[in-house]
Amino acid sequence: MIKKTVLISVVLGVMSGCSQKNLTKQESAFIVMKTPIMKYADMGFISNSPTTVKVDIYAAGQPVMNFEINGMNVCMSTFECMDKASFNKKVLSKYYDEKVLEDIFRAEPIFKGENLEKKDDGFTQKIKKENRYDITYSVVSGERKFRDTINKILIKVREQK
Repeated sequence: MIKKTVLISVVLGVMSGCSQKNLTKQESAFIVMKTPIMKYADMGFISNSPTTVKVDIYAAGQPVMNFEINGMNVCMSTFECMDKASFNKKVLSKYYDEKVLEDIFRAEPIFKGENLEKKDDGFTQKIKKENRYDITYSVVSGERKFRDTINKILIKVREQK
């Protein structure tokens, strides 16, 4: 009886570890991502769960880029998984808050809500640190726009209804 209980527990544990994460929200969007080392602009999907954000970008119906962002790492189809600070240093800016990309794709305030201005249909933030970044970020009416003029970064997400 004990062997049977242990076997069932092991099988259930293995099966639950391999099952897909429960996504609480999925949206179709036009996604623009321009940094000094990458440029993508096409349709995609953003899937959210409490612990993970998954972004898939398509061109001509074929997947060209995907991100999976969890509590510790950012995994991209073109790079290995790396911790968030290393990802920011390599792809965005070493001066950014570690959660910046996750917050953008979740449509949440960045940099712990610094300089947050609430609007009727969203919010904006202007965050500047001399010689490090000059960011304008807005989430308004289903559109997210992140622009850093110093680091030449643009991330736009326009929800498709």
